[in-house]
Amino acid sequence: MNSLPYRAVIVDFDRTLLHTDKTISGRTASVMRKWQESGARLFAATARPERAIEEYCRIIAFDAVTTLNGARTITPDTVFENPIDGGEAEAILDQLDGIPGTVISVEATGGIYANTDIPLWTPAVVEDIRAVPRKEKVYKILASHPRMPVDEIPLVLPDDTYCTVAERKLLQIMSRSATKWNGIRRMLEAYGINPAEAVYFGDDNDDFEPIRKCGCGVAVSNALDAVREAADFVTGSNDEDGVAAFLSERLQRGGQEKTGRE
Repeated sequence: MNSLPYRAVIVDFDRTLLHTDKTISGRTASVMRKWQESGARLFAATARPERAIEEYCRIIAFDAVTTLNGARTITPDTVFENPIDGGEAEAILDQLDGIPGTVISVEATGGIYANTDIPLWTPAVVEDIRAVPRKEKVYKILASHPRMPVDEIPLVLPDDTYCTVAERKLLQIMSRSATKWNGIRRMLEAYGINPAEAVYFGDDNDDFEPIRKCGCGVAVSNALDAVREAADFVTGSNDEDGVAAFLSERLQRGGQEKTGRE
């Protein structure tokens, strides 16, 4: 274990670890397992809910995961939750519901709900999306519009929430406590690992903070320009197994390189 350059390998899923067709290559799975067998901890940090990562967790036995952009973090001993306040969630949904054509979905305790069918996600379609926070914890609110850029959706957020744009087309709203970085800190603390001993791989807005705050931040080549500029290294794209390529090279180097910010 002392020969490893990083004690923790942390990966984003979509457009980073996963190919565009949403699969994990055999090469990537093999390299990740070699790191784990050598003593590293494997963590995932994703915008997806737990139900949408079960297949990947069967392929790679992650030691901990943070999901829903940090709204839920699952370690071996504890589940940490950062839901949106119920009243604030209802106020946000009331605004979105008042904008004709807006596609709204809500990740909550009971699963995903939406104001219209979304075939890719198969949500439970409800007549009044605003009622969800009265019945369940709300972890994340998502919105898109067929004719309006998401950053132009007129929305006033409560002070305890924030929003990001995923893949340039999806507005994500969470509690200010629900960030990937907060989830990553929880996972690292659970194993007594310093952030300086971790490498993080990402591509999108939500990955900017962990890329800067982990000891080594790596962007895939298909990442947003700002994410690539913030990273210590840029590796191959998600479809080129960029994560596996970077980790294979560093595993061969062993202790010769510890972080990107020495």
